[in-house]
Amino acid sequence: MGLQAIFFYLFAFIAVASAFMVISAKNPVHSVLFLILVFFNAAGLFLLTGAEFLAMILLVVYIGAVAVLFLFVVMMLDIDFAELRSGVLQYAPIGMLVGLIVAAELVVVIGGSVLTPEAAKAVTMPIPNPASRTNTAALGDVLYTNYVYFFQIAGLVLLVAMIGAIVLTLRHRTHIKRQDISAQVARTPATAVEVVKVKPGQGV
Repeated sequence: MGLQAIFFYLFAFIAVASAFMVISAKNPVHSVLFLILVFFNAAGLFLLTGAEFLAMILLVVYIGAVAVLFLFVVMMLDIDFAELRSGVLQYAPIGMLVGLIVAAELVVVIGGSVLTPEAAKAVTMPIPNPASRTNTAALGDVLYTNYVYFFQIAGLVLLVAMIGAIVLTLRHRTHIKRQDISAQVARTPATAVEVVKVKPGQGV
């Protein structure tokens, strides 16, 4: 067994074990930390396959932004996770059905790759001068030429989702004092100063 195979099994075992701990940990903060460990090991697996761009995306985007955002949200919001987990069993049949479908898909993919190894090469896209092209450059060429429209559609979908999340969470509060710049600039000395005559022995 070579060194690359040893690292592959090490990263894969830690990733699977950490993924199981994400859904089984009682503390939600621990779940997010195990999720970060899953991303680290997935990045290691991508590096072993030569996909250094995807590995850096996992480290920079998912760990540096998404997972840390999850951690801050979990720590800042006062969520009763015991109450949320009390109704988990009612979703167990649906979860088992989804798990069986995913398992069947994995069996089909792995079985097809074992029975017909040439099928994987048939769906790959030829890259000119693969020896002189890095993984990042080849991915950019394919993404911004053959799949540029799908890339733009995905960006629009994410933009609409972001705007929808802002609209759903934005609530106008009436009891909060807000600054009106135009009213401040347009005020006159008559409106800026109010003279009040106070009678002797009485307050304002």
